[in-house]
Amino acid sequence: MKKQLILVISGLILVTLLFYFGRTVAPKSKSSTPAVNSAGKQAFNISGFIEAEKKRLTPSQVLAVAKLENSVIRGDVSEQQVKANGQLAEFWKDSVRLFEPYAYYMAEAAKLDKSEKNLTFAAQLFLDNLRSEQDEAKLNWKAEQAIALFEKAIELNPGNDDLKVGLGSCYILGKGRVGGTEETMKGIQQLLSVARKDSNNMKAQLMLGVGGYISGQYDKAVERLLKVVKAQPDNLEAIAFLADAYAAKGNRDEAIKWYQISKRLANDPHYSKEVDERIKSLR
Repeated sequence: MKKQLILVISGLILVTLLFYFGRTVAPKSKSSTPAVNSAGKQAFNISGFIEAEKKRLTPSQVLAVAKLENSVIRGDVSEQQVKANGQLAEFWKDSVRLFEPYAYYMAEAAKLDKSEKNLTFAAQLFLDNLRSEQDEAKLNWKAEQAIALFEKAIELNPGNDDLKVGLGSCYILGKGRVGGTEETMKGIQQLLSVARKDSNNMKAQLMLGVGGYISGQYDKAVERLLKVVKAQPDNLEAIAFLADAYAAKGNRDEAIKWYQISKRLANDPHYSKEVDERIKSLR
């Protein structure tokens, strides 16, 4: 499968993810060149990204962010640093409407705070956003951030299955989505540990279906996704992946059937247009 196809998953699935999750804050144009890692691939550098974006700020915003950054450095107790990082996060979210610095500072605050609740919140921020990320460098960075946060939360609460599903999802929707087979398998194993304990955990079943689709195991994907759809007939994400899995298997009739169902559930003109194009290509 071509890398570009893996990255997008499919036109329809991308629309599904955008329809469901969108972006936490509005995107802005790129203003920095990603670094290159040891493997020769582009790597996203959050510090460089923030410094580049600061050049776009108004003079009053520059003063405000500098004051907050200094308060992080000078904070002599973790509570002060947690507060300052939280304020930086809100600044980038509310004043600049830029996701990456917002999520980064929320993560930094959560790491210092060390509470399961805040670690989970920050991890989920990254996970929800990376679903629709199409820049590979940013995708990898967001996945790495989310994985680290979920792992810290799991250390605090090893029996929390939702955290394990979140962690498994990061591997699948992160590097697994750009051809990282080993990462996909890591995610699947994490999810299987939950599904084997509770076969009715539909969050785990859904992501196992997605993992099956991304890794080319279409029969397994269909099996998992049908289980989810039977339990949750209005689950648009599961239905859209199911349609794509059938299409990948070459089962045109079933694919069209589920595409039509997804279109009805979404009730969105842009989504319907994508579905119609997909059905047209199948016919």
